[in-house]
Amino acid sequence: MDGIGGVLTAVIPSVGVGLLFWFAMRAIVNADRTERQALARMDAEQDAAQAAITKNSQENRPSV
Repeated sequence: MDGIGGVLTAVIPSVGVGLLFWFAMRAIVNADRTERQALARMDAEQDAAQAAITKNSQENRPSV
């Protein structure tokens, strides 16, 4: 049992740090994905608003 206990004592900290790293990277990637979706949504809303402004200004322009 000393052999297995020694191996577990050596491996458990590495596995724990690996799991912490995995959870941290997963959180970072998910936050980045969410931010990109929010920015894309904001850009789409701004493009739609700009298109509406442009359309309205063209409709209100007097004909020559």
